[in-house]
Amino acid sequence: MAAQPEDQFKNVISHAKEYGFVFQSSEIYDGLSAVYDYGQNGALLKNNIKEYWWRSMVQLHENIVGLDSAIFMHPEVWKASGHVDAFNDPMIDNKDSKKRYRADVLIEDHMEKIRQKADKEVTKAAKRFGESFDEAMFRQTNPRVQKYMGQIEDIRGRFVDALEKNDLEALRNVIVEEGITCPVSGSKNWTEVRQFNLMFATKMGSVAEDANDLYLRPETAQGIFVNFLNVQKTGRMKVPFGIAQIGKAFRNEIVARQFIFRMREFEQMEMQFFVRPGEEMKWYEYWKEHRMKWHQALGFEEGSHRYHDHDKLAHYANAAADIEFNFPFGFKELEGIHSRTDFDLNRHQEFSGKKLQYFDPEINENYVPYVVETSIGLDRMFLAILSKAYEDETLEDGSQRTVLRLPLPLAPVKAAILPLTKKDGLPEMAREIFNKLKFDFQVQYDEKDAIGKRYRRQDAVGTPLCITVDHDSLEDQTVTIRHRDSMQQERVAIDSLEARLRELVSMESLLKTL
Repeated sequence: MAAQPEDQFKNVISHAKEYGFVFQSSEIYDGLSAVYDYGQNGALLKNNIKEYWWRSMVQLHENIVGLDSAIFMHPEVWKASGHVDAFNDPMIDNKDSKKRYRADVLIEDHMEKIRQKADKEVTKAAKRFGESFDEAMFRQTNPRVQKYMGQIEDIRGRFVDALEKNDLEALRNVIVEEGITCPVSGSKNWTEVRQFNLMFATKMGSVAEDANDLYLRPETAQGIFVNFLNVQKTGRMKVPFGIAQIGKAFRNEIVARQFIFRMREFEQMEMQFFVRPGEEMKWYEYWKEHRMKWHQALGFEEGSHRYHDHDKLAHYANAAADIEFNFPFGFKELEGIHSRTDFDLNRHQEFSGKKLQYFDPEINENYVPYVVETSIGLDRMFLAILSKAYEDETLEDGSQRTVLRLPLPLAPVKAAILPLTKKDGLPEMAREIFNKLKFDFQVQYDEKDAIGKRYRRQDAVGTPLCITVDHDSLEDQTVTIRHRDSMQQERVAIDSLEARLRELVSMESLLKTL
């Protein structure tokens, strides 16, 4: 029997620690809330995700280049971007549980529960009518489904109106009128809604009185915008072109929860694509489709991803959508695609007094480019991959194994080299194979315990291939490759190992599917 989503999530968190993927930060001092460290396997998996993103963006697109901007930036940057005045979350407290929540998230979760009720009606009807079931017609005509969808639209209308007007009282009224309860206490005893700025402030300077107020960056995008002209001129880039960056960002999240899904220190993979004004929607649709293809190339089951178009647009956007992923705790944002117009470059132009324009030789015109952004949380991507990969499997003989079915090119260790025994020259031959492969692949040597135990250990960390050196290997120069997912075995010549591994687990094999 499959584990319930909440149990599955607990298993993933426990497994992440036990097998060196994720640790609580400063754990020996009882930890630091919503801050995590990546262990030996986690660091490798994380780096592989970065490589997949970076190479797919920068290496496969001749008009996209990379950047690594500083975490500290001039404080005027954050005034220009709007973060000083407008980077707030609406917070509400439950008086009984003493827990604090984001008001908008409470309402969105409430709408999602109503939508799930509608989906249940559709699922029941589909079972009842079988192949003749017309889902679109049922959704349009069934009174219950229509009632639920009407409720959602009514809530959404009030919710979006309150957010757009920054009407905190109206936001609270939605929570009260809908009877939304605290997930912990179950009560409806709410405080007023208040705004909370999410930026971490710090100081730079040797003497406190003379120190300048600075912020830890809450996003990586502004480092790209302020370097727009530097990159464009030194790289002789022609619009349309993109600038990609991977880097740390910091947000003082009050509601930090769900393991590494929402953290105070996290990593982003962002690309800002500069386009001619008027062409932004064409590129917005292109990047929506292209980014979904990137996610699906990893082999997730159908229905794991969906688009969510934004009802309330940020002040800088004229179109925005999320790619949502079905985490163990439901569909949540994994990546955002935004048409940011010319807001950012115009604001920096205004605040810095420097022109941030591009001369387009094709139309003989100067203009401030529009921007289409793709922004993905690296830690969320890590969690998506880990949570979908984890499986407690019952085998045909009734035995159990825990396996991480990680996408092969992203696995921390690509192959484990295992001598069948610790004698008869097998370890020496296995070491020779290990030393040959280690220059091109992350491989591991393991001779401790029985071969079955070693297989299970490698399954648990997601190693795709186990290469076993046995007594026949000494005679015929072949080894056995055991495949993680199928547990099938194949005999391969040692001279062909490198080519076989490249075929099965290399990053190039994944990139060629895009």
